[in-house]
Amino acid sequence: MVIRTEGLSFNFGNQQVIKSLNLQVPEGSIYGFLGPNGAGKTTTIKLLLNLLKTQHGSIHIFEQEYHNNRISILSQIGALIEQPAIYAHLTGKENLQNRALLLQVSANRVDEMLSLVQLNGAANKKAGQYSLGMKQRLGIALALLNDPKLLILDEPTNGLDPNGIIEIRELLIKLVSQHQKTVFISSHLLVEVERMATHVGIIDNGELRFQGSVKDLEAISHPQIRIETDNTVDAANLLNRKHYTVTDVTDQYIFVNYTSRDQTAQINTLLIQNGYQVFSIGKQQKDLEKLFLSITQNAA
Repeated sequence: MVIRTEGLSFNFGNQQVIKSLNLQVPEGSIYGFLGPNGAGKTTTIKLLLNLLKTQHGSIHIFEQEYHNNRISILSQIGALIEQPAIYAHLTGKENLQNRALLLQVSANRVDEMLSLVQLNGAANKKAGQYSLGMKQRLGIALALLNDPKLLILDEPTNGLDPNGIIEIRELLIKLVSQHQKTVFISSHLLVEVERMATHVGIIDNGELRFQGSVKDLEAISHPQIRIETDNTVDAANLLNRKHYTVTDVTDQYIFVNYTSRDQTAQINTLLIQNGYQVFSIGKQQKDLEKLFLSITQNAA
């Protein structure tokens, strides 16, 4: 495990904001740390970066206990918390050169990072003139300058337009698949995390409600068959009479509990034989947003 916490808790005064958190982030993963605003995501990240002092529990990073190995651990972590710390009056390249001097990193890394985050064409443009997506990519380049093993990002797609979100997503997948990084990313954009994460932790009110691989998360959902037909109400009544469990009916779709591929074929045949047009039919997993709501509501 690149990150492992045991019983991690944190209080602001009398308010407990992190409650006995046991994180397990595997090497080579994109770990999506999900939760609503105020759930404790940023506080957890600040604890992982030693920006807040651990009060209760323990943190191990790279299988090293944090308190006694702080300098060596932090030297292998790159981080971006919300907005990147960049100098607007300097160019993108100058921002990286300035950071490289502070970190005593080879100047060659500057051009490598510009290429990696696809900012070559804007290298000599003032960073203050960058779009929000370009600023986020520059922030990630700054975080990667010392070639860290672990990248910790707090809401990196916050406020981005769809193109910017896609750019960040593709970059993070590339970092893991081609550059052997581990990425820990917090977000409340559930659909976006679903598209790139390999593992997920769901936090609500300071407590970890779920942790596991995306496949583990899908396994606890209840898949459905979504049927698009020309008369949903009458078709749903027919399915009910034939003892299929209809869970929802809209103007366009019928939803039935999924049990097998054979069941899907049987429903399709039944509807057609009874004169209904079936425009589409197929198995549908519950999306991450609905899963999140059901997990947090059940926990409450």
